[in-house]
Amino acid sequence: MKLAIVTAYPPSKVTLNEYAYHLVKQFRQKREVTELILLTDTTEGKKELQFEEAGCKIIVKECWTFNSYKNLISVTKAISQTKPDAVLFNLQFMKFGDKKVAAALGLMLPLICKLKKIPNIVLLHNILEEVDLGSAGFTNNIVMKKIYSLIGTALTKLILKADTVAVTMHKYVNILEFKYFANNIRLIPHGTFEIPEEPNFGLSEDRPFQIMTFGKFGTYKKVEAMIEAVEIVRAQTDLDLEVVIAGTDNPNVPGYLDSVKEKYKHVPQVRFTGYVEEQDVPVIFSESAVVVFPYTSTTGSSGVLHQAGSYGKAVVMPDLGDLALLVKDEGYKGEFFDPTSTESLADAIKAIVTNDAYRLKLAIANYEAATAHPMSKIADMYLDSFQEIIDRKKVMTPNNSNQEVIL
Repeated sequence: MKLAIVTAYPPSKVTLNEYAYHLVKQFRQKREVTELILLTDTTEGKKELQFEEAGCKIIVKECWTFNSYKNLISVTKAISQTKPDAVLFNLQFMKFGDKKVAAALGLMLPLICKLKKIPNIVLLHNILEEVDLGSAGFTNNIVMKKIYSLIGTALTKLILKADTVAVTMHKYVNILEFKYFANNIRLIPHGTFEIPEEPNFGLSEDRPFQIMTFGKFGTYKKVEAMIEAVEIVRAQTDLDLEVVIAGTDNPNVPGYLDSVKEKYKHVPQVRFTGYVEEQDVPVIFSESAVVVFPYTSTTGSSGVLHQAGSYGKAVVMPDLGDLALLVKDEGYKGEFFDPTSTESLADAIKAIVTNDAYRLKLAIANYEAATAHPMSKIADMYLDSFQEIIDRKKVMTPNNSNQEVIL
């Protein structure tokens, strides 16, 4: 199979680029895939394609730009030039831009593929029905929320024109099937990026306990409460604790982390790492005692939770939304807190850092949950889905009418 993937890809900073990297790493090792075509956004640096494992040929075509109104044309042209056997779209609603028209035009691409009779799957990481528009940085205005909801419904209907729409949570399947009467939805778990054979569940005795959070911050991911909660735990326990904030500003809130640095410059042992390169991710996680999710809402299955599990880490999570569902669906475990209470967050962190047996129990449970869905297995599920689409099209399309729509 000659497989094309429409996605952002490292060193891109556009969302879901890291997920694409790990998908590509697995797809290239599958015997069913003879060639990978990455239809990516343009970046200044070279694409990260230095893999140790043997794999198939990879071709990169940089054919779209965030917020460009020409993406529909340029990506369609790239698909026509490369002639893939199948196309996978690695998407969320703001994938191609945070401007409404640019975002909507990009989301028409699965329909274009269907018209061209190219088997296609959309991996949809979130659905707007489950996004808190205020917390996620879109709008708090009631009228605008209704407008966004109408736009979201229209865009979802557009995405559902794909041959198959893959989502990462049972709840999303139920919503799409009930609200949109969709019959092309498939549950494919998020998957775990890297799974060390022997995670180090222990902690170094000559270093502070690292209380780490990872992501893009400023909208529904805010770190002020985490810093203040760690101060409370320090005062109550006299433990040597370091706060590690790994990541960057959310594009919707530029300057957020700089403002946090200034506000808490008097607090000792607070470290901001900035953007974490792919090769540095294992170090950030392995050195952490606890991974904290200082979220006020959620917008989909959490890649960070799967990463924390793969490195055998205890986690502190808000008791809300998709994170709570993931615990139920996939077997992750953590200490929960009330996202409206700094004291509740402090109690959750304290419960883990003062009880090493409990920390180990959570760490081991999360590692076991992560190992149930390695990315190699997820790649197989996508390949199986593509084969089902191809077989179905062969049955439905007579030999004498196998005509591609020219666009």
